[in-house]
Amino acid sequence: GILPDIQKAFQTGDDAAGLLQTVFVISYMICAPIFGYLGDRYSRRIIMGVGVALWSATTLAGSFMSNYGWFITFRALVGIGEASYSTIAPTIISDLFVHDLRSKMLALFYFAIPVGSGLGYIIGSKAAVLASDWRFALRVTPIFGVIAVIMIIFIREPERGQSEGSHNLKATTYWEDLKDLVRNPSFMLSTLGFTCVAFVAGALAFWGPTFIFYGLRMQPGNEDIKSETIAFIFGALTMAAGIIGVPLGTFLSGRMIKKWPRIDPCLCAIGLVLSAALLFPSMVVVRSNGTATYVLVFLGELALNMNWAIVADILLYVVIPTRRSTAEAFQILISHALGDAGSPYLIGVISEMLKKNASKTEDSHKVAFESLQYALFTTCFIELLGGVFFLLTARYIIRDKKKAAKAVKDSQTPPESHTYADSVGAT
Repeated sequence: GILPDIQKAFQTGDDAAGLLQTVFVISYMICAPIFGYLGDRYSRRIIMGVGVALWSATTLAGSFMSNYGWFITFRALVGIGEASYSTIAPTIISDLFVHDLRSKMLALFYFAIPVGSGLGYIIGSKAAVLASDWRFALRVTPIFGVIAVIMIIFIREPERGQSEGSHNLKATTYWEDLKDLVRNPSFMLSTLGFTCVAFVAGALAFWGPTFIFYGLRMQPGNEDIKSETIAFIFGALTMAAGIIGVPLGTFLSGRMIKKWPRIDPCLCAIGLVLSAALLFPSMVVVRSNGTATYVLVFLGELALNMNWAIVADILLYVVIPTRRSTAEAFQILISHALGDAGSPYLIGVISEMLKKNASKTEDSHKVAFESLQYALFTTCFIELLGGVFFLLTARYIIRDKKKAAKAVKDSQTPPESHTYADSVGAT
């Protein structure tokens, strides 16, 4: 919501502005495998606590930077802190709960992503308005980080595999973990599908409010509309879409999976295709009908949010407990490297290229809007591609789920030296 203010303060174009998200995600995805390795072997509670503290400190420090280079540097450091808890937290949940209850707890966890994003738009934009300085939007969030660190201190860390009774599963080498994950088609294909989700979510979160601002500004009588107002509404819609979409996906999965065991990846595919069908017209009508735009954006984000908890649940039931942190990290690396690490920057680059090719006699507001509009159409194609990956996942999901369950069951009364690889080979 404060992106136009940042661009004005540092005198940057859409391409340079897109780097803000890109550098954050690059550091995030590079550090995720490191935290995944540590999370499968050392205290997850301590790692999360240090990570959240780092996230809070670097966010606050970045708000005081007057040079764009340093501002981007601290934005990258924020990604390191975020990689720690986003990699490890789902594995703690998986070790505390099992089956339907685990799905519900994961839904509650991933519910925080769109809700937190929406609150970020709302609280950040309001803080910026009240202080008459966009930098205060970044100075509010560390307060919540401190609260999170205090809460982490009181977390009881479970034993890995505790909820499934797999106390005898032993950690293997990092190389063995990676080889097993790459050979797991359900994990790999769902990761590629989730990469498409990340691409679209990253692009919308970064450019959505700015695009709607450009579109509504072109309507007669809206020339003086404030970007903070758009950010507030967009944040509220994002939060509401998360509140409904994440539990909706979990609810549909829980009700249908016993009758249709392949339903999880199919629901993800349906969510992506439906989202594309809703977001595309929202990008078309924004210049003429603000209400229709907001309704379509809300429904499109709702459909997109159906994926979060389901994808996490797929990972946890096709991967054994001692490899889950590594799997989470690997999924983060792939989904962000090919997804939201580059999507904001790519959209910005396409937009700037289209601007440069526009006629100099055209209205500048019209050029800015149409350039960003055509660039954002890319997200709809990516959503359709993600739907294909999830449909392919459905082909292997039953087999891979049984393999992981067999490995866990065998570990409860294991012969010595029995490994997950043996279980897979036996099938």
